[in-house]
Amino acid sequence: MNVIASMRESIHWGYELLEMVMADVSDEQARWVPPGLANPIGALYAHGLLAVDGIVNGALKGGPPRFATEWAGQLGSLPPQMSLTFDWARAIKPDLAGLRAYGKTALTDADAYLDGLSDPDLDRQVDLSSAGLGTRSVSWVLNALVASHLNNMAGEISALKGVQGAKGYPF
Repeated sequence: MNVIASMRESIHWGYELLEMVMADVSDEQARWVPPGLANPIGALYAHGLLAVDGIVNGALKGGPPRFATEWAGQLGSLPPQMSLTFDWARAIKPDLAGLRAYGKTALTDADAYLDGLSDPDLDRQVDLSSAGLGTRSVSWVLNALVASHLNNMAGEISALKGVQGAKGYPF
């Protein structure tokens, strides 16, 4: 297996795990506002998917993310944004069905991006200093900000489901 195939497998697993964790989440569970500084499930789910789109179509390809174009206004009660701010997370009423469909589009875009890469492309540097992350390689961006991030969101959502008395991970 080559590096790009391995990266694709990691991104797909993160996406699949996120979808498995979200499969039985109701609108009520998704919109429940936890105590303290934790974010609601629906905001975490939206953020995970919005990040795939924003990273691939925005940061890596240099174009507009789909959430700002054809998916604008279809994912919840507030305009989508990649950053997970406290106020946005607590105010959004996510459209779970819309997000599920959008997530498939974001994954398809990630696959198409990976299809066009060669191993040397993974070393290209991406300026992420506006997010406080400095300059990182495409490989790092895909591993940390796409694949690992999807897994992180699945874990946070699983914990919040547990706090609400539901089973988190499906296994």
